[in-house]
Amino acid sequence: MNSVQQAAPHEHTALEPGVWFFSGDLIFAGRVRGAAETAGMKFSLLSKWPEAAPSKPHWIIVDLATKSGASAEICKLAKEHFPGVPCLAFGPHVQAARLSQARQNGFDPVMTRGQFDGALSSIFLAS
Repeated sequence: MNSVQQAAPHEHTALEPGVWFFSGDLIFAGRVRGAAETAGMKFSLLSKWPEAAPSKPHWIIVDLATKSGASAEICKLAKEHFPGVPCLAFGPHVQAARLSQARQNGFDPVMTRGQFDGALSSIFLAS
């Protein structure tokens, strides 16, 4: 059974800890990758929910600037398959409606891009 959607949660325990980053921003993804790897986590840049888990997620992060259309579905799947894993959404501070919608969709925490960027040096170390 290699599908995340079919696999039982205990089957993911053998995978290494990771950060799943849903974004189309390749430049900013490099900064997130660096922070994840500094914290000893595998980094996965994803465009859609994976069929096979690339790691055991300790963080699931959605960039609302590039993935807002898929964000509600990603959050729903994350909560179904990995309850207790933080689902963070971030976006431009000028897109308050997207940030508010992310909160309504169940993301916690929701940050502006600047807040997330500022937290990168320590956010994954607390995991």
